[in-house]
Parts: sequence; structure tokens; C-alpha cells
Amino acid sequence: MPQHRDKVSLRHMLDHAREATDMIQGKTRADLDADRQLNLALVRLLEIIGEAATRISEEERALHHTIPWPEIVSLRNRLIHGYDSVDFDILWNIISKDLPSLIETLER
Repeated sequence: MPQHRDKVSLRHMLDHAREATDMIQGKTRADLDADRQLNLALVRLLEIIGEAATRISEEERALHHTIPWPEIVSLRNRLIHGYDSVDFDILWNIISKDLPSLIETLER
């Protein structure tokens, strides 16, 4: 059962990372400040990626050692617990610069 759970959680990470990167196509960093729905959607997608990461077994994490597991989980915790002080410059950089490499790794 853990192997199935890992596959489902990895799929959730991939799907939500793709959705977040798709959402910012054609957008600018300023759009994140101007569009509340975009803002909320992207935060939620990153929360889900982080939550899915918490569900991955240690054995599966070891197979994907290039994925920054602690950072992904920490981001989730920061977004959930620090919802009132999210730095949208950091959020934008994560989505535009970090998620593409995560997607590439998860696709393999």
C-alpha cells in the first residue's frame, strides 16, 4: 500500500506543479499582486504540493534524492501557518524558477 500511496502523492505533486506553472504563463510578477484569485490559487497549489510531499515515504524520497523534500515541506508549513505574511516575490520565484525543474524530475 505505501508504494501506491507514494505514486499517488508523486502524481499530485506533478499535477499541481504543472497547474501552477501553467497559471503564470503570460503573466507578470505584478499580476500576482493585482489578481487576488491568481494569488490564492497559486498559494493553494503550493500548499498541496507540500502536503503531498509529506506523504512520500522515506524510501521513495531516497530514490528521488535530488528533490529538495525538506524545503518543499517547509514551504507548505510557511504558507499554512504564515498565511498573513507570504512574500510574493519568493512565491513567484519558486513557481517560475524552481517548479520547472521539479516537474522535469517528477516526469522521469
